[in-house]
Amino acid sequence: MDTSHETTHFLPFKELKGECCIFKKDENSLNLKEEIILNNNNGIYKNNYNKISREKERFGSDKEEKLPVPSVPSEEMLNTYMNGGDANKQIYKLVLTGGPCGGKTTGQERLATFFEGLGWKVFTVPEAASILLRGRTRFQEFTPEQAYQFQKDLLLTILQLEQVYFNQAKMIKGQNVLIICDRGALDPSAYMEKVMWTKLLKEIGKDVFDLRDNRYNQIVHVVTAADGAEQYYTCLNNKARTESMEEAILVDRKTREAWIGHQCLSIVDNSDCQNFNDKIMKLIRVVSERIGISFDRLAKHSKKRKWLISKIDETKFLANNYEEFDVVHVYLQSISNNQVRIRSRCQNNRTTYSLTTRRYFGLDSMKLPEPVETRKQLSCREYDYYFEMRDKSRAVVYKKRRCFTYGNVYFHLDIYVHPLPPACIGSPIILETYTTNPIGDPTPSLPNFLEVVREITGEPGYSMFNMTSSTPPTTNNIS
Repeated sequence: MDTSHETTHFLPFKELKGECCIFKKDENSLNLKEEIILNNNNGIYKNNYNKISREKERFGSDKEEKLPVPSVPSEEMLNTYMNGGDANKQIYKLVLTGGPCGGKTTGQERLATFFEGLGWKVFTVPEAASILLRGRTRFQEFTPEQAYQFQKDLLLTILQLEQVYFNQAKMIKGQNVLIICDRGALDPSAYMEKVMWTKLLKEIGKDVFDLRDNRYNQIVHVVTAADGAEQYYTCLNNKARTESMEEAILVDRKTREAWIGHQCLSIVDNSDCQNFNDKIMKLIRVVSERIGISFDRLAKHSKKRKWLISKIDETKFLANNYEEFDVVHVYLQSISNNQVRIRSRCQNNRTTYSLTTRRYFGLDSMKLPEPVETRKQLSCREYDYYFEMRDKSRAVVYKKRRCFTYGNVYFHLDIYVHPLPPACIGSPIILETYTTNPIGDPTPSLPNFLEVVREITGEPGYSMFNMTSSTPPTTNNIS
């Protein structure tokens, strides 16, 4: 749905009490006719409505039609919705980024081959910068004015190249589509001063929030070989590459920082890799697991690990680059043993919404070795609609979430805020990351500005799902 006509205002902890979420610039836009295709136990039905109810309801209008109260989402309904209205299709937009000589080109090819082998349609978006630099342009020879114009043209080229493949993906029927972007829209910011980058975005009518949070499903940062695999670093396989090892590490870190705050940023470094193939397999694993594909041949799966934090050294934390969000989690009713929740995530009065399904059982009703999470972005209207399906026996969860990197590891720090869930143990501060290191292993290295109490991976009392319960935490090992 095109939302270019909407201006979004978000009051992070008031939205659940009926505060206004969207104001329309044009009253006529309230007459848009939208069709929502849902699926319940009796089969697919269509719910047509001519007016947006909740926007007008908030203004006290008595002329609009009420949205019907939705039924509890069935498994088939969720499968259909999570795949964009087509139960046999999903479009997954992936960005491969990182420093020079990290393995992006090989990784892109191996990912494409792997997913094509699973029956997916794969599009690979070429790196716009390499295309432009092959046209006999030399960045080192640019004047400041030329460099600025080049970066603006580069970003516009990236967006247009991607849109070609996004459009094609929408036209594919009955087949999953993976779009692999060789670098994404925020990568040019690594080569610019922040003030110039902000000016550039304003001139083309874009902002960081949209480019980071609304455009891609996952960002995978492939760390340069210059950082941890120095013997493999070379400039010979890319004529546009001229960086020394020291410059490569600097670019790598700046590029990584550009994406901090994305809800799914995965870092593939050179640790725990005996050879380059190990690194490529690590790349395939982190993408497959986020999509919800799990195979024995991928082994050594990355798992979520959690630590309880008692104290934050804010002075040291402020010296670290991080992004902070107001996050609200709401669990929905479910007729299966799987967990379904919606989330709003707000920063600087801009909000994204998502629907997450956490599956514990396969299609054969057999318990999976590890839970599989799939996520779908929602519009504000869709979020409102799913909110009517909330499980009223469970509390709403409110957090301050800080996203940051420490070393080569991407962390989330969740600070639970009031009103706290009834089953919550104190006022938790929980550090999370995904890592291939087993539970109890001393690695990854934890931030020195956090005072760690202990690892709580798998502890039922610190499961967000259990904390929302009106009863004490259960003993099952769900996290």
